[in-house]
This record gives sequence, structure tokens and C-alpha cells, in this order.
Amino acid sequence: MSYGDGAIYLDHAATTPVDPAVVELMLPWFTREFGNPSSIYQRGQAAHAALDRARKQIAGILRCAPSEVIFTSGATESNGTALKGVAWAARLRYPDGPAPHIITSAIEHHAVLHAADSLERQGFAVTRIGCDRDGVVSPQAVADAIRPETCLISIMYANNEIGTFQPIAEIGALAREHGIPFHTDAVQAAGVLSLDVQALNVDMLSLSAHKFYGPKGVGVLYLRKQVPMEFQQVGGGQESGRRGGTENVPLIVGMAEALVRADTARDQYNAWCRQLRDSLWTQIEERIPAVTLNGPPLDGPRLPNNLNITIDGVQGETVLLSLDMGGVAASAGSACTTGNTEPSHVLLACGLSEAAARSSMRLTVGRGNSMDEIDEAVDILVETVERVRMLAGVTV
Repeated sequence: MSYGDGAIYLDHAATTPVDPAVVELMLPWFTREFGNPSSIYQRGQAAHAALDRARKQIAGILRCAPSEVIFTSGATESNGTALKGVAWAARLRYPDGPAPHIITSAIEHHAVLHAADSLERQGFAVTRIGCDRDGVVSPQAVADAIRPETCLISIMYANNEIGTFQPIAEIGALAREHGIPFHTDAVQAAGVLSLDVQALNVDMLSLSAHKFYGPKGVGVLYLRKQVPMEFQQVGGGQESGRRGGTENVPLIVGMAEALVRADTARDQYNAWCRQLRDSLWTQIEERIPAVTLNGPPLDGPRLPNNLNITIDGVQGETVLLSLDMGGVAASAGSACTTGNTEPSHVLLACGLSEAAARSSMRLTVGRGNSMDEIDEAVDILVETVERVRMLAGVTV
């Protein structure tokens, strides 16, 4: 896959281009096969059959029953449904009991953190567990936070900023031992790590198609059958009464195909990304003084496409704007916090100072990158950092 616009795209954690084979598969469902899957006539039933096929494809990768796959508009909805749905089910089950308690981590995506904040304002109790310097959440810290009224644990599978992946199976086993539903935001893990929900010991799992070369605006919530859930989007009987609203058939068909293709090519993809990422870091470390790697070591529990660095003496966003003018797209962290003047909550939780967090940037590689692009991107970054430091009067 080539991006074809001459720019060097190093922000695959934010979004990915749609695989051309996925686009081709989706097109008929926008035009010729446009039926509503809830309709009883043939055109509608063809659309319904397409949803069934997509559900089975995704269930095969997750190793769950097709009935446990719920189609959503993306991971933000999936995460919000998981947290709010389980929390309110607990509240309604014991209306006169103590406030239900939720455990999550301080380094979650804002889709989880803001949902937890909202629940806290509504009277629920929330514990936000810290992490070590590499961004790893300790299973023991999770165990220590459990209370009799704990109704949910939500820990992300892999971090979107520093690439750390967590001991999810161990945390899941702990949650199961205590009879507590366990949710994981697996957005960054899809196409890179195994999504086997049985091996991971998860009861709920969120995915977003645009992170694995599928279309934007569609996602999945895996929900184990036994989990009590107060569903949030009502108004129709779609998704077996669990999520009202006409299903977006083209995007769902595309998401299923993208996930199958990503999972099938996972080993090759990881090897290629690791080669690109390691070369990127080696050159940066050799050519730019006073640069620090954030998160786990490259051979540690880290996604193979992720590089997060602090460059002393510069503002990360200043460097990013200069890189963009030079034809390189990168980011300071989560794409969902663009325009936010606050430093990364993930880097602060890992122990970085505010100054260091503001001097950081994330580079994430993917399918369309070449080794020549990596070399060129480093040249542009070196020139940019030298210029920015010189204008700021910084010597390192």
C-alpha cells in the first residue's frame, strides 16, 4: 500500500488509510446493495446476511460467539457503553446499596477516562491506578484496589501514546477470580496483538476499524453473554435490541474484511514495523543530542510500530508544525486531544515533568512506509530540531 501524496505519514496510531481491497468490497453496499437490514424483502435480507457474515468473521478472530459481537460507531461508543452500561446495571440491581465502584488506570484513552469522570459525577466511585515509568499497570495494584462493591475493571490492552501493552490475561484472571466484569480498550492492539478473548480473560473488548486499515465511524464491542448490561443507545431493535439505530452495512462489511486481513498479516506487519521503527530510533539517537525514549524499551512490552521521544530544548508542537511543513506527519500524542494545551496525561503518569512532556512527540509507522521514507524523515527532523533549538537559543 502506497499513500501516494508525497508526504511521509508517521501517525498510524491516530488513524490508518483504508486498505484498497476493503474499499472495493464496501462499494456495492453504498450503491447497488443499499437495503435496510431490518427490512423483510430480499434487498433488506441481503444486507442482513452481510451483517451476519461480518459478525461471524469478527467472532472468529475474537474466538467468541457471533451473538457476542455488537456493532457500534467506534471505540468511543464501545468504551462508553461498556463502562456506563455495566455501572448502571450494578446500580439498578442494588439501588439501596453502596455506590458501585469502577477501577481503571490513569493512562487510559480519554474515551474511558471521560466516561469514568461522567459516572463519578453521577455518584459512582472510581479508582484510577497509576503505572510505572514504562507505563505498565501492576496486576497487584488492581488487586489492592478491589472493594466489595467493585462492579467493573477497565484496563487498556495497549497504550496509544507510548505503545505499552499490559498483562491483560493476568488482570483478567484476577477479575474473574473476584467475579468482576473486565473490559479492555483494544483499539491499538488490533492487527498487532492477539485478540483471543478466551486467552485474554476479558468480558468486554472495544475495537475501532480505522486503526487497522478499515473505515472510520465503525467499531465493535465484544460483550460476554453473562455480563449484566444496561444498554445505552435505545430507540430500535437492532443488534438484538442492544444498540438501536440502522446498522451501517458498508462500513461493517469493510471493518470485518480489514480485521481479517490485518490479523492474517499480523506477523509480517509486526516484523516490518519493528524494522522501520528501530531504524528510526537508531538514527534519531545517533544524530540528535539529548533525546530520551519514553515508555518501555524497544524489545520490551511495546507495540512494534510505536516510538515516543522527548527532545530537550524544544516544544513538541513547534517541532510537529515544522515537520508538517517539511512533509512529515507526526503527533504529540492522542489525536483526540489535538488543541488541548495540557501536557500528555500518559507521560505525566509515567513520571515525566511537565516540561519533558511538552517536549515529546509520537512517531508511529505502518504498512505504507518505506525505509527510504524513514531516512528522509530523520533528515527533516534533525534539520528541524537544530533550527528550533537555534532560534530558542538552546544548546545541548
